[in-house]
Amino acid sequence: MASEPPPLSVALAVGVLSAAALAFEILLIRLFSIVDWHHLTFLVISLALLGYGASGTFLALFRGILLRRWAVVSAIAAAAFGSASIGSFLVSQRVAFNSLEIIWSRRQAGMLFLLYLLFSIPFFCAATAIGLTLSRFGEQSPKIYRADLVGAGCSSAAITGLLFVAHPVTSLQIIGCLGFAAAALFLLQVRRDAAGMLALAGVVVIAAARPILFPLHVSEFKELSQALRVPGAKLIEERSSPLALLSVVESPVVPLRFAPGLSLNFAGSIPDQIGVFSDASSISPIAHPSTTTYLDFVPTAVPYHLRRLSKVAVIGAGGGSEVLSALVHGADDVTAVELNPQMVDLVAREFRTFSGELYANRRVHVVRSEARRFVAESTDRYDLIQISLVDSFGASAAGAQALTESNLYTVEAATDFVRHLKPDGLLVITRWMQVPPRDIVKLFATSVVALERLQLNAAARVAVIRSWNTATLIVKRSSLDAPELAALRRFCDERSFDVDYAPGLMRAETNRYNVLDDSYVFDAASALLGGQRVRDDFFERYKFFIRPATDERPYFFHFFKWRALPELLRLRARGGIPLIEWGYLILIAGLIQALLASVVLIVLPLLWVHKSGSAASRGEPLVRLVVYFGAIGFAFLFLEIAFIQRLTLFLGHPLARLISHIRRDRQRFLGAFSRAVGARRSCHGGHRRADRAHSASPPTRPNTRHAADDQSRAEHRPGRAARFPDGNAVPHRPEAPLDERRRGHSVGLGNQRYGLGPQLDVCHAHRRALRHLGSGCVGSAALCDRRLVGAARPKCMMDARRRNDLECGGHATALGL
Repeated sequence: MASEPPPLSVALAVGVLSAAALAFEILLIRLFSIVDWHHLTFLVISLALLGYGASGTFLALFRGILLRRWAVVSAIAAAAFGSASIGSFLVSQRVAFNSLEIIWSRRQAGMLFLLYLLFSIPFFCAATAIGLTLSRFGEQSPKIYRADLVGAGCSSAAITGLLFVAHPVTSLQIIGCLGFAAAALFLLQVRRDAAGMLALAGVVVIAAARPILFPLHVSEFKELSQALRVPGAKLIEERSSPLALLSVVESPVVPLRFAPGLSLNFAGSIPDQIGVFSDASSISPIAHPSTTTYLDFVPTAVPYHLRRLSKVAVIGAGGGSEVLSALVHGADDVTAVELNPQMVDLVAREFRTFSGELYANRRVHVVRSEARRFVAESTDRYDLIQISLVDSFGASAAGAQALTESNLYTVEAATDFVRHLKPDGLLVITRWMQVPPRDIVKLFATSVVALERLQLNAAARVAVIRSWNTATLIVKRSSLDAPELAALRRFCDERSFDVDYAPGLMRAETNRYNVLDDSYVFDAASALLGGQRVRDDFFERYKFFIRPATDERPYFFHFFKWRALPELLRLRARGGIPLIEWGYLILIAGLIQALLASVVLIVLPLLWVHKSGSAASRGEPLVRLVVYFGAIGFAFLFLEIAFIQRLTLFLGHPLARLISHIRRDRQRFLGAFSRAVGARRSCHGGHRRADRAHSASPPTRPNTRHAADDQSRAEHRPGRAARFPDGNAVPHRPEAPLDERRRGHSVGLGNQRYGLGPQLDVCHAHRRALRHLGSGCVGSAALCDRRLVGAARPKCMMDARRRNDLECGGHATALGL
């Protein structure tokens, strides 16, 4: 029986189940990114391996019993995978889990561990069915392994394409149905009449679960959740892709107002906007071009006041706000670089009329590409390369991006951007302003090192301006001359923006409008420009990790220092917890629970097997086996991690490189572990014949699920017939006298230089901004909502019952108002 070839239905069942398991693993990455902060996606590979490892131990313990009815057991395991893949996600949606509370809440730490075990169950079931089948066919198992690899390879391409045309929850249902289909194929070996009934019953049950799968329970601290609390706000469109789930929100009652860093001196109006949220965060608005004056009162307009800019590249164009700004300020050629084709489709097709046919403008060229790839392939030179707030404010403020790899903010990236500038070209990068300063200081250090690599004098080529919630870095390829510096100061004075650093600027001239306790950014810039020795000393003394990120270590958002942890924990009562980089500590918590679960589910049972086994097995030193297989596992994973990181620049997106490696990771683990533990016969030569499956490229045509054309969609929106004026006029400047400028908020950082202190007090600035705009707001509560630290909600969270001339459903912080 050991040499009996496997039936075609068995090989097909293994292929289908392998494809479903890998697709589920990839889909979990997307689902975790949507419903919670994406730092939980780091746990996906480990929980999958936990399920496979526990399955190998289970087969080692009960192999003899299970092989007697292997077809029925495999069918039950496959059906259990189909049920558990849906059930585990349903349970997780009903669990009150908040990853931001893990550090001080034992309950949340316990919930994370339970969710970790819960999501490993589907992988345990799939691995049991596949591993048992490998053991059943012994010397013929290479054919089963080949089917396993072919299924996984096809799944890599299939799940990528599926996410372009189906909602992630719909994709989850399809994966569950595949589990029942594999169970029916296994059952064909013993009960042909029951196989069809099992498949049909599984499909019916999964289809019936659809109403309780929708809507997704997204974290209340994400921007989309806040936006939908605004009176009258509604979700009008969703677009799915492997890159992001785009959620389109319209609020006709309290219009959206997204203008990050908008000057408090601005006395005009903001046009109607439609908010597009990526994975329930990172809003990118589509603005109606009925009025564009406000675009001259945001910090990102500063380069257009320094000199005439003809050729502009906007990195992360999104809904097109910066593209519109470039056109308004007279740019002749605007290249809009956007990674997500679904985002481009929304602006160019679905909301073409509302956006004034922005992406159809003759001066606009849309490039669907990742930023680094675009720069590497481009031979053009630009007057301006602009990168503006391509990341979520909520995730940035909560530290959820701590270990996110980003090749956009590395030294090599800055070097490439500067090289693609014309001799007088400008690189302008805008980031959310955090207090104590982190992002802008690290970005400044990155630009200094990049300019030094190009053998350019950084002190004469960089400047930093700051609004009440954003900071903008300006890098010029040549030196900033006197007229440009004068224009820079005039631009900031007229809008009450602070010049935190510029060539020739004195310390006394900084920190005038949006007042911090001290001129921290100026002091940091002076230290970073003071030579290598002074710079290294500053890096060591600063409370956060601000050494520049590189392509070798592309962790721009990693600011956490372990030696600062005790001080940060002492500041919990004063709001210091949000200063901790959550993603970093959650990953450490995930590592601890993975080790604990591995010891309980894998190591301890194997120790028992070793002690109770035959004399020959007891004579084999257990330490040697553990070290041997442990070394192989670590070497493989370390190699894989290195390849994943390095392939970022080639594949352009984290999910693409994960898809290419998860498949090999899972299959090789299965082939090595399950046969080493659960099988008596070797299947030599299987690898040479089997590993031929390759992932295909994802489809490039976006999904168009709605039949309504642009005109019919625009009928219910105000100003629908307006088109963007194809002129070069620059909006007027404020006429209010300068002595009527209002000062910004105050921030305390304590007495220790570069130290920490009370949480940012933005309440006063919020109230002024809301009173000034007279409209609603949406956003994340990451900095303001004191529920994060167990304290009362601050007064800046305005009570909806106390409306004067506005209604507020969220925070001005995330909007940048």
